[in-house]
Amino acid sequence: MGEANTNTWIDGVPADALPLPDRAFAYGDGLFETILLRGDRPLLPEFHLDRLGAGLQRLHFPDCLESVRKHLAQAAASSPDSSPFRVLRLTVSRGPGPRGYAPPADCRPRVIISVSALASDPTEMAAPANLGETAVRWARQPLLAGLKHLNRLEQVLAAADCDAQGTDEVLLLEQSGAPLSVSAGNLFLVAGKSLLTPVLNEAGIAGTRRRLVLERLATACGLRVTESRLELSQLLGADELFYCNTVVGLRPVAAFRDRRWRRHPVTRDLHAAYVECLRE
Repeated sequence: MGEANTNTWIDGVPADALPLPDRAFAYGDGLFETILLRGDRPLLPEFHLDRLGAGLQRLHFPDCLESVRKHLAQAAASSPDSSPFRVLRLTVSRGPGPRGYAPPADCRPRVIISVSALASDPTEMAAPANLGETAVRWARQPLLAGLKHLNRLEQVLAAADCDAQGTDEVLLLEQSGAPLSVSAGNLFLVAGKSLLTPVLNEAGIAGTRRRLVLERLATACGLRVTESRLELSQLLGADELFYCNTVVGLRPVAAFRDRRWRRHPVTRDLHAAYVECLRE
């Protein structure tokens, strides 16, 4: 069922193909979450469901969060393997509908969940990353800013640039040229006892690990944290850089352009606090 080491369910039923028509396939009409599992327990589930719920409201989906919760619990408890951590992809599609952009008035959302083995150990901080650049810039769209919707072509193009360069990640800028994120994570810079991260009012994804740093980890490590518009000069002058996402946790940056960072004490402290959250 599905690719090797991956189990898939559609509306709670084991499946290996998406029924058509489906607006997720036709128009990218839906949302998704990437959730870390420890054993059979989703980690930070309310962070994920808060963001998902906000997206469902903004895209004018019918309320289906209770169904999502049920299917999430079912999938998390199914097919456990010997690994302490697995990764779950939860997609909510608007479901079937007639041809045309306009959503059907009686839409029936589908919940598609896949669970896969996790190649890395999120409790171990990844080796510092080399950060490259890409010509891809985030499109400005305040109505979609922060959401993890299914239209991710900017990230696809950026990831292709990253592979072509042989770097670990690439920096994405907003249309004005301000740093906004990496292709698969949120960006933070360290300046003394302060953390700075780009504000996401017009573009970008409001990551769950970003929220955790803002609401819990920074305070636990005695740091002030600010959301603001950043400049490239601030990145190059930072004491440390790191990015974060569900799969990698917090990963320090070793190099960007001609700048090198050889020590990452603040990132290590934050990652240690993050690991404690995973063990709660």
